[in-house]
Amino acid sequence: MKLATWNVNSLTVRLSQVEEWIKKAKPDLLLLQETKQENIKFPHEAINALGYKSIHNGQKTYNGVAIISKYELLDIQNNIPGFEDGQKRMIAATVNTNHRKIRIVCVYVPNGQSVDSDKYFYKLEWLKHFTLWLKNEMLSHPDIIIAGDFNIAPQDIDCHDPEAWKNNVLVSKREREAFQKIIDLGFSDSFRAMNPSEIQYSWWDYRMAGFRRNLGMRIDHILTNKNLINKVTMSAIDKEPRKSERPSDHTPVIIEI
Repeated sequence: MKLATWNVNSLTVRLSQVEEWIKKAKPDLLLLQETKQENIKFPHEAINALGYKSIHNGQKTYNGVAIISKYELLDIQNNIPGFEDGQKRMIAATVNTNHRKIRIVCVYVPNGQSVDSDKYFYKLEWLKHFTLWLKNEMLSHPDIIIAGDFNIAPQDIDCHDPEAWKNNVLVSKREREAFQKIIDLGFSDSFRAMNPSEIQYSWWDYRMAGFRRNLGMRIDHILTNKNLINKVTMSAIDKEPRKSERPSDHTPVIIEI
């Protein structure tokens, strides 16, 4: 099974890039973030024409998450239950791969803006509620994969200049602690598990020639629970879509199980 996650930063703008990448990469599951579309505008027909099923939890202009799948998508959950939030940042579904059932969770974690802003505290609150929900979800789903844009670089190796970014959003102590609390539930960062010392990034700022100068961060992650991590055979970051004309500022992260 091949699973990928990709913050496309507007599916309206980048649908053709997504279609092209699906044809080339042939993932079994593709999780999208920042679709920036209302549900009524999500291109289910175009996705279906490629041989995939799709579900979407979106809103106009901002946020939005989707799961594109070769498998039937069952037991669908939009948003974090019990957490009152108008922003569309999570969607989950169960797939039956013929070998096992896997709970697939697609997330777009808030950016946080700056460590002294209300948006930063909203990010921490969102992560707290997500972790509580996830802990409960594990009771009924022995196999879970969480993938998406976490807006957190877990370690200094995941940031192009950790000293310059020190105490800033994306790398702050409290964000990293929140990320670790998810790991401590029994998950593994699949890219880092497979590539312990590899320096690669999944996001580069549009400004200051960030991609050309490789001024990036690894903030897009695929977390697998302990039942699955030993079955992961590959985890990689595909930089090619970031070279496209009018690209997203993120690029796909992939695992094979």
